[in-house]
Amino acid sequence: MSGTEPAESRPVGIDELLERVRAGYQRIDAREAYEAARSGEALLVDIRYAALRDRDGLIPGALVIERNELEWRLDPQGSHKTPEATGHDLQVVVICNEGYASSLAAASLHQLGLHRATDLIGGFQAWKTAGLPVTPQPPQPS
Repeated sequence: MSGTEPAESRPVGIDELLERVRAGYQRIDAREAYEAARSGEALLVDIRYAALRDRDGLIPGALVIERNELEWRLDPQGSHKTPEATGHDLQVVVICNEGYASSLAAASLHQLGLHRATDLIGGFQAWKTAGLPVTPQPPQPS
């Protein structure tokens, strides 16, 4: 390696990758997400895994789609889409635990043409800290 490779071909660390993907869209804070969902302008999508939902609870009205299914469930053209995946103009607010995985997920949704996809700054923890509604996760059947 000569050190003159184009930026696209050199490896990047996760911090740089997050900075790059976040530059591609406008992130929103917990209060903005709450108001957008409450007014029907946005679909909140919780991508946290079950153990975190069990521990911390759920955001009322948020659609739970674990990260490994997100693109298949929200692609408006996909054969496995959820009924909420109504079109490419849908505003989706992706929520993870602290706002890191959700940034990568939102960027992936942009690649599918969901140009209004964004993520929640600080994730579920910021939502909870803001005092916004949270309900306990119902017990899972054994």
